[in-house]
Formats: sequence, structure tokens, C-alpha cells
Amino acid sequence: MKILVIQQKMIGDVLTSSILFEALREKYPKAELHYLINSHTFPVVENNPFIDKFVFFTPETEKSKTKFFSFLKSIRKEKYDIVVDIYSKFSSNLVSLFSGAQTKISKYKWYTSAIYTHTFKEAKQPKTNAGLAIENRLQLLKPLISEDVKVFKPKIYLTNLEIEQAKKYLVDHGIDLTKPLFMIGVLGSGIQKTYPLHYMAKLLDFIITETKGQLLFNYIPSQIKDVKELYKLCKKETQEHIYLDVFGKSLRDFMGLTTHCNALIGNEGGAVNMAKALDIPTFAIFSPWIIKEAWNMFDDGIKNDSLHLKDFKPELFNQKTLKDIKKDYKNYYNLFTPEFILEKLRDFLKVI
Repeated sequence: MKILVIQQKMIGDVLTSSILFEALREKYPKAELHYLINSHTFPVVENNPFIDKFVFFTPETEKSKTKFFSFLKSIRKEKYDIVVDIYSKFSSNLVSLFSGAQTKISKYKWYTSAIYTHTFKEAKQPKTNAGLAIENRLQLLKPLISEDVKVFKPKIYLTNLEIEQAKKYLVDHGIDLTKPLFMIGVLGSGIQKTYPLHYMAKLLDFIITETKGQLLFNYIPSQIKDVKELYKLCKKETQEHIYLDVFGKSLRDFMGLTTHCNALIGNEGGAVNMAKALDIPTFAIFSPWIIKEAWNMFDDGIKNDSLHLKDFKPELFNQKTLKDIKKDYKNYYNLFTPEFILEKLRDFLKVI
């Protein structure tokens, strides 16, 4: 049996969807399991022992109709028995259609349901603390696993060498691993998912006041302007605890550094998902237009906690669509002041 799972685009999605492979491997130990992903997301699933082969959807394939058609023909040649399309967008619809698989599974959409043999409507309310992102993915396995599908947590597989190299890098750059060390998710994937910098600075000041710890920023070189702006907004004492020049040059580097941190604190997104998959405590701040119930995976209010403006001011979200909130994200963020966050953050810092 040969099974293809499709999850394109975002790093957090690709990592989260990797749980299907552990479930499939447990049920079908001899099956050949392939994962179709965008090439840039590979680092979060590299070395995953449950995946036999990666099929990369590259930027070149995405931009060229000729290359995309060749890609579809290569999928056809694989002769998959089963396709599980988690992504469920136009490109993956075509991959599913051209695959020739006898069983094709995806989320329900009226305009694409004819392509698939099984479709499922996504739940709106979670049944467990795994969250909707996990639960809605696992339900896609119902046609393949007759019994209740076990809930799995996403995992990242770093090598011992990667972990040791990260440790050496930290020590060589003046980090004292006997003192608290925090990775800070200072920026979201875009401005609409980034907690205002002047508010974030107040949170960083608070962390230093409470812990006297050391702060690492998760960023890429192209974001240095915003990172320096945040640094300048912090108190001088806080600045003395920030190591701006210590950061992951790649996703694998970032994950290696994070394994040596006491926690990751900051904007909800891929970095938080990676930290959870590394079993590192997390404290996440949700963007107002993101559904917390979908992505607060395995939050327990202790080791993993998160906050959303809706937790404090639910009336602001009445009769508002996500599109409305996203359009007005600045006003929503402005209302989400640090005062709402500090008490929870203090409790989190005490526990970890």
C-alpha cells in the first residue's frame, strides 16, 4: 500500500500534519508513506522516522504551468493507493485528481467534493486540549482506521550533533546556561500577526524584572530593522539581557537553540508550534483574527499557555467575521494592552 499525504504552504501546518504519519505507521506498519510539502518547510519534518519519502512542491513548480504539469505526471507514475489532501486548495485538488488513487480523502468543500471519495466537515469546537488543528486532521483518517484514532503530538527530530552544536554556539557567544534563557518570538509571520512592538517591549521588561534571565530573539536578517526598533523600546536594563547577535541562521539552527531555552514566549505561530514539538514550554499571544481554539494545541495553562483578546473582551467579537477583524487588526491589537497579559505571564514564569 502506498499513501500520499498533501500539506503545502506554512511551516506550522506541515509540522502539525506530520502526526498523521505516526498514526498511519501504527495501523499500517508496512505501508509506504509519502509527504508532499513545499520545499522550504522540510526542516521541521527532516529525520521523521514515520515518513518514507518527501515529495517537494517547489517555487519553480508553482510558477510554471509546464513544470506543474510535469509534476502531476510524476505523481501519476507513483501509483498511489490513497491520497489524503489536508491542504485542499486548487493545486492539491489537481494532484489528488491526477494521482489516480482509488481512495482520496479531504475536507469538505461543495465545489471540490466530487474529486474525493471521502470528505469531512471541519469541527468548530474542540473536544480535547489537542485543539481543532489536530482533531480536524485526525478525522481525515477515519476511512483508513476504523477504531478511534489516537491523538498524537507533533514531534521534531533533531540529531544529537545538532543539539550539541547549538549548545556550543550559545556558550561561545556568552550565554550562561545555568541562568534562565528565553527564546522570544518577537515578530509574527506578518504585521497582522505581530503584537505591537511598544507592547512587546513592556513584556520583555517584565520578564527581565521577574527573572533576570537572558533573551534571544527569533528573527531572520531581513527583519533586523523591526528587531532593532523593539530593542530600542526596551529599558536599558532589559537591553543588557538581550543577545541580538545570537540567533538561528536556519530553521534547524533555531530549533537547536530553542532546545536549550527554558521557554519560548511571544507571537503565536510556527515558532510556538516548533517549541511545543521540541517539548519546550510556550507562552503565546494570539493575533485577534486567528481562531485560538484551532491553534492552542495541547495548552494546559501551565507548561503551555496562550492568550487572545477574546479571552478578556468577547463582546468585541460579536457578529464580526474573521475578515472584518483582520481588516481592523490594528485597533484590536491596540486594545490588547500588556496589562491583560502580565498576570498570566508572571504565573507562567514561576512554574517553568
